[in-house]
Amino acid sequence: MKTVFNQYWEKYDDWYNKNEFVYLSELEAVKRVLPKKGEGLEIGVGTGRFAVPLNIKTGIDSSENMIRLAKKRGVNAKVGSGEQLLFKNSTFDYVAIIITLCFVQNPQKVLKESGRVLKEKGKVIVGIIDKNSFLGKNYQKKRGVFYKKAKFFNVKEITGLLENAGFFNFYYYQTLFDLPGKIKSIQEPKKGFGKGGFIIISGEKK
Repeated sequence: MKTVFNQYWEKYDDWYNKNEFVYLSELEAVKRVLPKKGEGLEIGVGTGRFAVPLNIKTGIDSSENMIRLAKKRGVNAKVGSGEQLLFKNSTFDYVAIIITLCFVQNPQKVLKESGRVLKEKGKVIVGIIDKNSFLGKNYQKKRGVFYKKAKFFNVKEITGLLENAGFFNFYYYQTLFDLPGKIKSIQEPKKGFGKGGFIIISGEKK
């Protein structure tokens, strides 16, 4: 997947311009669970589209081209792998992993590494396109340049991975209740899951 994102980094970044209200709706969902203070890390920071408006100062990504743009946008971004984080134990107050787990080789290891670098009672925030939702089914059918090799998850699967990694006390928010082409304004996030295509799951380190 690194090669795909490195090759099509401009296409990736431009998607957020073309789908502004989808993007802004996703941001609103993340904000519902994001800590108001503390030091955060984004795994799969990409071009910094989430880190910058959410004030997440540190990020890693496997794509050198994306990291270059994230740095220009003010993120302390480094090339790295979520399976082997280059940070000491108990460094961060929260870790955000937004639309990233479906692209990594070992999601369970990424979550365990997240727990390692989190402080006691630190939070993990995972964003997914629910594979059981209308949007997840649409993406799997379309098999676009980014998603054709992705491994989609449902909420139950992610919750199980989080539990195995030592997290508990879960909260869920959902948004994107229409296909991207039909979203013409910011869609208010709702608690729970089952109707929205984009799901935010937050958990606390035990």
